[in-house]
Amino acid sequence: MQAAGILVLSFVAGAIPFSYVAGRRARGVDLRRVGTGTVSGTALYRVAGFGPMAAAGILDVAKGAAGPALAMAAGHPAVAALAGGVAVAGHNWSPFLRGAGGRGISPALGALLVVAWPGTVMLLAGMILGKAFGETAVGALVAEVALTPVLGVTHGAVGALAGVAIAIPMLVKRVVGNAPAPPPRRRTYLNRILYDRDERIVSQAP
Repeated sequence: MQAAGILVLSFVAGAIPFSYVAGRRARGVDLRRVGTGTVSGTALYRVAGFGPMAAAGILDVAKGAAGPALAMAAGHPAVAALAGGVAVAGHNWSPFLRGAGGRGISPALGALLVVAWPGTVMLLAGMILGKAFGETAVGALVAEVALTPVLGVTHGAVGALAGVAIAIPMLVKRVVGNAPAPPPRRRTYLNRILYDRDERIVSQAP
């Protein structure tokens, strides 16, 4: 498969909003209307619990690994590094959600597992340590910033490229956040019923 095809496939796979789908199916909730509007495993857990979060998380990790795995199988490690970043970008700004999305952690874990596995360990360690000290976001941020230099040491130029490609969309998403969720396209009677149901469920969520 050509490099361009792998990158396009990586973006499309990354853009599939598994957490959003799980939230809709499990509780009928639009995660774009919950909290900060981030379509993430954390938001999904708050409204639907562990089971849907775990299922969506596994799929998010797998979609991040898909493109890089194809590129590595074709003997293109540099393309694999870029494919990981493209998958994270698709996840963070999904065209299926009109530009909304998550923060890229899960697809980044999958991509790094294929291209430069120490990066996966770093991200997990950052989140675990951050959680232990009550600062999960800070722990993840430190790990993201450290990806490029550490992977440059462990995996050379390809590792550094993977670190840059994957860290940039995650860092940018932290800065710009999510746009407000768009209103339903048509405020029909049915849409009003569904919208009101979402609001009731979100207000009752733990």
